[in-house]
Amino acid sequence: MTKRVALYLRVSTSEQTTANQRRELNAAAKRHGWNVVGVFEDAGLSGAKGRAQRPGLDALLRGVVRKDFDMVAAWSVDRLGRSLQDLLSLLGELHAQDVGLYLHQQGLDTTTPSGKAMFQMMGVFAEFERAMIRERVKAGLARAVADGTRLGRPRAGAKVEAAIRAERRKGTGMNKIAAQLGVGTALVQRVIAATA
Repeated sequence: MTKRVALYLRVSTSEQTTANQRRELNAAAKRHGWNVVGVFEDAGLSGAKGRAQRPGLDALLRGVVRKDFDMVAAWSVDRLGRSLQDLLSLLGELHAQDVGLYLHQQGLDTTTPSGKAMFQMMGVFAEFERAMIRERVKAGLARAVADGTRLGRPRAGAKVEAAIRAERRKGTGMNKIAAQLGVGTALVQRVIAATA
């Protein structure tokens, strides 16, 4: 019996395209004799986002529950997610419905015991990579602060802040102050909170 396969495609930014993933996965399906019955895509969405923020992944997993396919094919483990917990949860959902997972870059088929073990190890490395990126970002922010770089939103300027405080002393509401001065209500709230 021919396997019914769903393709899952994801790129992190809007400047990237899923075209290469689609082409390679369709070619792999053809080589294996699989029937591609659905393509699910999340373009411009980080792998760190969960199922709720990735409509393509959510639709794919709803199809898994309905048993619309026998296997899910993705370009790579990092296209599915970045945290080990999320990856293992995904694998658990697939296996609970007796749906296999094929990862093209790793040449991995989780319908085999060795493929399942390999998937779990790759998840560990994906989570490690994400932790390393997070640590580099923190180190960069700490260096910027040590160098005297001011982080966060730029200040509005002394004149604008003085105008906000003056309007507030008159009893003007925050939304009206923001509209009169052409600034955001968040800025008005920050200035008022800082003077309280």
